Amino acid sequence: MNLPDPAADPSVAPNEHDTPSPTAFEPLTAVQARVLATLMEKARTVPDSYPLTLNSLLLGCNQKSARDPVLNLSESEIALALDGLRQRTLVFESSGGRVPRFEHNFQRAVGVPEQAAVLLGLLMLRGPQTAGELRLNAERWYRFLDIASVEAFLEELQQRPAQKGGPLVALLPRQPGAREPRWAHLLCGAPAPELLAEAGGAGLGIGKGTELATQLATQMAALAERVQALEQQVQDLQQRLEQAGV
Repeated sequence: MNLPDPAADPSVAPNEHDTPSPTAFEPLTAVQARVLATLMEKARTVPDSYPLTLNSLLLGCNQKSARDPVLNLSESEIALALDGLRQRTLVFESSGGRVPRFEHNFQRAVGVPEQAAVLLGLLMLRGPQTAGELRLNAERWYRFLDIASVEAFLEELQQRPAQKGGPLVALLPRQPGAREPRWAHLLCGAPAPELLAEAGGAGLGIGKGTELATQLATQMAALAERVQALEQQVQDLQQRLEQAGV
């Protein structure tokens, strides 16, 4: 059993990482997702080198193994992504030391358990995967007992209620000739249209693919509404504080 890292485990995380569970999740950019998932990976696979320096993070984001797609990001692109992630408390810069180091705060900021965080991290790094592939690829991150346990956490993420931010994964239409459907994360928004159209009517049928696309669009629209409502609440609070002279 892999031991969770301090930034991922609420029972051992430092007090400064305490953050309330979100009511909505603003989609990440592709670069932000790669940076965040790389930090999540290295925290579990190379804990002695974690938190990561900017240079180590650059190498991890651009490595050619266990990445889909393979990227060639620049240091400035990663630095910009880090700024956005820090603003959302998904990443923290470690204090002390000669070189700045970065650590993720994904589990607490998003409000998911360790097993769910592992699955989301793998989906961000490697793209859509079946439950069996996820169990195999998770071996160095977390050892799932069986595929059924992986599917249980995926279904929980798919059925995540709106008050907790809504679904974070979606089950894609089965590809032609494939025995199992693949799962995709929703942390960057709805899956690309080509992923939803890959089945071509096979297995689940054209109607099912259209139904899934409509369902995802509805979920994303509801998520956008919740983000807008949250932003309005923040603005109202700021106005009240200004009126009170705080």
